[in-house]
Amino acid sequence: MNPYEDKSITNNSFQRKFTENVSSEELVWHRDKKDRIVKVLESGNWKIQFDNQLPVSMKEGDSIFIEKESFHRVIKGDGDLVVEIVELKS
Repeated sequence: MNPYEDKSITNNSFQRKFTENVSSEELVWHRDKKDRIVKVLESGNWKIQFDNQLPVSMKEGDSIFIEKESFHRVIKGDGDLVVEIVELKS
């Protein structure tokens, strides 16, 4: 079971929600199969961390580019995290 809920928007975009009740252990390092743009819609002090970098705060209105096959993870904040994810054509 995933630590988030997805809601489809279009063929290549969807909204993803992580609730404040998610366990930090479920938020693992991972890689995506496509380039993505992540638009932060709601953030309760959540952060994103890329491999060999310090965590960066995710603020409402931010757009974050994630290159395919790059290791990254989200770090739990103190509220819900809601993002829109747009997968780019390879």
